[in-house]
Amino acid sequence: MSEAVKKGERLTGDRRDQLAKDLAAKYASGQSIRQLAAETGRSYGAVHRLLVDHGVNLRSRGGARRTAKAS
Repeated sequence: MSEAVKKGERLTGDRRDQLAKDLAAKYASGQSIRQLAAETGRSYGAVHRLLVDHGVNLRSRGGARRTAKAS
């Protein structure tokens, strides 16, 4: 992103599209939504919304799955 985005600043038009493209590229390279939110100073929800509005297919949630105990 060429220009810094101030925390709480409303993004519209070309700036919003450019931020969405940048976030989509970083998300595709493996960064999490939480990492992107921390990096940009935006909320998790704002980053999630930008990615969804930009047409990004989100990864499923990670973490260990519980399995049935062997008896």
